[in-house]
Amino acid sequence: MRTNVRRLTRCAVLTALALAISVCEGLVPLTILIPLPGLRLGLANLVTIFALCRLSPGESFAILVARCLLGALVGGNLSALAYSLTGGVLAFLAMWLLLHLPGLSLFGVCIAGAAAHNTGQILAAMAVLGSPVVVVYLPPLLLASVVTGAVTGGASILLVRRVPWAGEN
Repeated sequence: MRTNVRRLTRCAVLTALALAISVCEGLVPLTILIPLPGLRLGLANLVTIFALCRLSPGESFAILVARCLLGALVGGNLSALAYSLTGGVLAFLAMWLLLHLPGLSLFGVCIAGAAAHNTGQILAAMAVLGSPVVVVYLPPLLLASVVTGAVTGGASILLVRRVPWAGEN
């Protein structure tokens, strides 16, 4: 019983942290530096990669889904949920698979996660709009994902490797 409460609390705290980071990041438009509509650094993915490295895949996935759902509710933009969730799930799957490859650093995993996230968002846009024309937006997004994934990857190396986690048994 005590372990379940500890796991639930751990997931709730990480979900709240990811949501707070996501909301704060949404207040700072990255399009001032890079003119791609909707572009974000994806700093909330720091929580996802931290959870993937320190928790079970199920707990990590629950944190991701809760962040996407709560982010859509808090942001008042339920139509963005399809994009956020599709990108998030694809990024989660890519990062989870790549974490099991020997020799690939967190830096590379985060860049691949950013690319997968952008790919997922384009796939969601194609489904929502019913047109493949938005795929022309993918190459600049993939190029930007190298930069955004590198920022997240660099921060995740510091976070995952150096921050002690009291929740570990």
